Amino acid sequence: MLDPSSSEEESDEVLEEERRDALVAAGGGSPRSLPPPARDPRGREAGAARAASPSPSPSVLSEGREEQERLQREEREKRLRLQLYVFVARCIAHPFNAKQPTDMARRQQKLNKQQLQILKERFQAFLNGETQIVADEAFCNAVRSYYEVFLKSDRVARMVHSGGCSANDFRDVFKKNIEKRVRSLPEIDGLSKETVLSSWLAKYDAIYRGEEDFCKQPNRMALSAVSELILSKEQLYEMFQQILGIKKLEHQLIYNACQLDNGDEQAAQIRRELDGRLQLAEQMARERKFPKFVTREMENMYIEELRSSVNLLMANLESLPVSKGGPEFKLQKLKRSQNSAFLDIGDENEVQLSKSDVVLSFTLEIVIMEVQGLKSVAPNRIVYCTMEVEGGEKLQTDQAEASRPQWGTQGDFTTTHPRPVVKVKLFTESTGVLALEDKELGRVVLYPTSNSPKSPDLHKMIVPKNSQDSDLKIKLAVRMDKPPHMKHCGYLYALGQKVWKRWKKRYFVLVQVSQYTFAMCSYREKKSEPQELMQLEGYTVDYTAPHTGLQGGRMFFNAVKEGDTVIFASDDEQDRILWVQAMYRATGQSYKPIPASQAQKMNPKGGNVNTDISPLYTDRGQKHGMDEFISANPCKFDHASLFRLLQRQTLDHRLNDSYSCLGWFSPGQVFVLDEYCARYGVRGCHRHLCYLSELIEHSENGSVIDPTLLHYSFAFCASHVHGNRPDGIGTVSVEEKERFEEIKDRLSSLLENQISHFRYCFPFGRPEGALKATLSLLERVLMKDIATPIPAEEVKKVVRKCLEKAALINYTRLTEYAKIEETMNQATPARKLEEVLHLAELCIEVLQQNEEHHSEAFAWWPELLAEHAEKFLSLYSVDMDSALEAQPQDSWDSFPLFQLLNNALRNDTFLCNGKFHKHLQEIFVPMVIRYIDLMESSIAQSIHRGLEQESWQPVNNGSATSEDLFWKLDALQMFVFDLHWPEPEFAHHLEQRLKLMATDMIEACVKRTRIAFELKLQKTNKSTDLRIPSSLCTMFNVLVDAKKQTAKLCILDGGQEFASQWQQYHSKIDDLIEETVKEIISLLVSKVVSVLEGVLSKLSRYDEGTFFSSLVSFTVKAAAKYVDVPKPGMDLADTYIMFVRQNQDILREKVNEEMYIEKLFDQWYSSSMKVICMWLADRLDLQLHIYQLKTLIKIVKKTYRDFRLQGVLEGTLNSKTYDTVHSRLTVEEATVSVTDAGGLQGITMKDSDEEEG
Repeated sequence: MLDPSSSEEESDEVLEEERRDALVAAGGGSPRSLPPPARDPRGREAGAARAASPSPSPSVLSEGREEQERLQREEREKRLRLQLYVFVARCIAHPFNAKQPTDMARRQQKLNKQQLQILKERFQAFLNGETQIVADEAFCNAVRSYYEVFLKSDRVARMVHSGGCSANDFRDVFKKNIEKRVRSLPEIDGLSKETVLSSWLAKYDAIYRGEEDFCKQPNRMALSAVSELILSKEQLYEMFQQILGIKKLEHQLIYNACQLDNGDEQAAQIRRELDGRLQLAEQMARERKFPKFVTREMENMYIEELRSSVNLLMANLESLPVSKGGPEFKLQKLKRSQNSAFLDIGDENEVQLSKSDVVLSFTLEIVIMEVQGLKSVAPNRIVYCTMEVEGGEKLQTDQAEASRPQWGTQGDFTTTHPRPVVKVKLFTESTGVLALEDKELGRVVLYPTSNSPKSPDLHKMIVPKNSQDSDLKIKLAVRMDKPPHMKHCGYLYALGQKVWKRWKKRYFVLVQVSQYTFAMCSYREKKSEPQELMQLEGYTVDYTAPHTGLQGGRMFFNAVKEGDTVIFASDDEQDRILWVQAMYRATGQSYKPIPASQAQKMNPKGGNVNTDISPLYTDRGQKHGMDEFISANPCKFDHASLFRLLQRQTLDHRLNDSYSCLGWFSPGQVFVLDEYCARYGVRGCHRHLCYLSELIEHSENGSVIDPTLLHYSFAFCASHVHGNRPDGIGTVSVEEKERFEEIKDRLSSLLENQISHFRYCFPFGRPEGALKATLSLLERVLMKDIATPIPAEEVKKVVRKCLEKAALINYTRLTEYAKIEETMNQATPARKLEEVLHLAELCIEVLQQNEEHHSEAFAWWPELLAEHAEKFLSLYSVDMDSALEAQPQDSWDSFPLFQLLNNALRNDTFLCNGKFHKHLQEIFVPMVIRYIDLMESSIAQSIHRGLEQESWQPVNNGSATSEDLFWKLDALQMFVFDLHWPEPEFAHHLEQRLKLMATDMIEACVKRTRIAFELKLQKTNKSTDLRIPSSLCTMFNVLVDAKKQTAKLCILDGGQEFASQWQQYHSKIDDLIEETVKEIISLLVSKVVSVLEGVLSKLSRYDEGTFFSSLVSFTVKAAAKYVDVPKPGMDLADTYIMFVRQNQDILREKVNEEMYIEKLFDQWYSSSMKVICMWLADRLDLQLHIYQLKTLIKIVKKTYRDFRLQGVLEGTLNSKTYDTVHSRLTVEEATVSVTDAGGLQGITMKDSDEEEG
């Protein structure tokens, strides 16, 4: 182990001067890139001297001078970071103030551009039906909306690029989206909405993961959760190596040189540091060299603060256990490794290998070929060989004659000895009777290894004394296979601190125990377990120069680790190269060793190849060039500047890792920074001011920073500057106060800018609660001091100003996205209207997103968000007015624009009937009135022209004209209804006007139809050939349909007083329709009854006493003697009955209203019976002719039955008129049966089912 160094004993004025120069450079702000390789320290001093001396100014030397200055600057930065790493490593090695916090919020894995693109492709594949995920239409619509609105948004892409977006953010946005959708769905029996939500989220997760990542995701999430929780010392070392650009080998050398694993040495170092800080405070008090404070009284307070802080550190150090490296501490480490076994990282949890873990298994093949020089045995004697691996079984070859001792026999053995002993013996059969064993002629003992030659070779055998076979040789081959997990083997010299503590030659085997565990093992002969072993994890192997004090071995290399250095040496260069390469692969180190010979070939001119490492191997007190950093006195450094550099590099590293940290450090980083500040006296206000400055800079450059974090640091600094610190530090330096005011102005500008860009800084309300926290922080920043709250109106004024800017920013970016400026300048009116309509959809979407995602943040001032929306819409109104003005007169294509905007505005509590809404109504009121006027004129003209040219062919429920009229009236009313006019009075006026218009139009249609019906009816004849035309039925249907349409088109919803007035007006159109229907029924009944009257007039010719009656009776009787004479009067009855039935069928088929058909049939039946009754009454004194009687009986009976079948009620059928007719005909029938019984020919008034139909 290297000797600990004391900073007081080895101080160097030159080194201190160079450090101060480096700190000046660091205080001015160092670049964020990783440091360049370091150079030879001896060259640095010369370079510094050259830089200090005046340099010539000719243009020939300017480029060389700039390059030289750049190299010197990089060298200073590199040395500064090495020095800083020494301090950080000491904080990690022996913390005594801070602990890693366990209550910090766990950060989620951030999404990058590639993952976002993959996510888009997965959701697109689902929407295209290319996945196996089964989903209903509602879920597909939700995913489609999520994909179009969220995933494809450029704001989301910008947030992903800034590193502030995690998978959890994506899932939360989807969850909020579907919650609103599911809540609006109707209830389903047996299926709760919570079940639907859970199912949809599970399907979302399946789409998000993708089929190929289904099994990988849980493992990755588990590892990310571990690395975000707690870190071991080895992990902290590795993290800050990356942060400060320190190489692994440099860390190992620093680790060993500083004895970071020696708790006693670290405690002594801390005591020296604290003593130095006390001496520095005393010196400052004596010399009165204080920082510049706000008041002079703070100077003495400052000294007391320094003393109290050092005393607190001493108390913390004293509270630590004295025997930190003893058994008690080891027990603590063991317990921690048991509780945190899932970490599986770091030496503290490293599983120590036992000797039994590295036992190998070898396969040996021994092939005996032949024996040469056998002379002591007769040629015909039998000889054979035996072979064995010591400690194992023995095998024998076949027998052969001594004259030809050849076999070619192979024996296979297995052994666990890396250095086995193989024995081969030659025997001849004994011929003696008493011989118990065969005679041994010779033997050979071999010591094969895996590197031994595999080809057959002659070996001289050891023969018994007095044997004649002095030159006896055996030819054999021994093949010892190398096991797969044995990576290399051979003889090396070794010397270590923990193992192989004597420099001597040993047989080594490099064994791979697992994928990540390798061991260097030394073995003795005939032993399966190693004598000593060393795990290679954490070691760095490299070539070294020869060590003059060690005897044996020519080519040297070593393996270095914290707390251990092992020196190896081989006999030749090639063997060394093979060993170094094997160990290089086993250690997994990033630094690749290069032999000195190759380095010379790569750089024959002696340039800078690995110059950052080569001076580290120079013999400077065996500290490898790190002495100046290790021996430096921490008390003589400006730790405020050093910490600023450390915190800046740590924040850069944190923002570039795989977590969406939003500026929060990881627990391990917080622990190291806390320990550094406490140990080296960095003031809390300085720490947070630097932190605020870095966070603001990152936020200005597009990174997503949590405003809660800014609030925390700002509150700390504000309480310090205003003298209200919770930790009791009362001194405030002028620099701190000035920097605080500067940062306060920067922060105020940043917050106002973020609020003005709230849609882009906090897209879709992400990060969750960030906008609300930003507004809260703005209120805190606007406070004059920590105790006096700012009036609410002042905060409101600032927020109002920001939202006014936000309206302009949002609309400007929206028009850029829609490319509206290019279109509005050159497009046609139709194209302009189309673009403005599209822009309106985008504006509504923006306002809805603001309400959905940002209204909660502005809950304190909801009216400000409404003012922002009005300002936003006022900007849109300029483009809208321009597009509407360009439209031609009497163009109605702009109404969809009104409907779209009005539907969005009328449901908003703040925007309904607001400034923009009223402006929209003012624009469209004249257009609506003009549209209704033109439609009224057009409908009136269409009624007039249509009825003049009407063919009265049936169309749906009426005629072509009536259908067109009712469709137009309904369409006009639905159009006005769909406008959902927001102003109640004008909306009521529109409704009233349309109802009046419909009433007037229907009235005109009814009157014209009544006239046309009467004219058409007059043109029909009165004979039994009359068939009611379909046109009359169509007219009838027009009136029926008009009555139905009035219930929909002419009824107005209103108050009670108005409703009574309107009901009185509306009843007029109903009465008109009813009267018209009654009139046309009466006209139609009169027409069909006139046909019956014509039939009865024909029967009147047979009246008794008339000349025609006597002539007909005589003629019929005379003719009946010779031929069958047709029955007079039956054709007439049949013709009339057919007339009635067919017209009944026509009416039943073509008239749409059953009620009116029943009324018509009632009147028809009643009128027919009245006519027959009156006709019979006129002949009371006359006896009916037999033919009159038969005709009337048939007409009356068939009429009664037909109308009964058509549904005429019994009361109407069996009226007094019918009873009178029935009685008269029954009497007449009885009279005829007495005088002329066969004259009726079976026709009777009695009911009978056997009569003809």
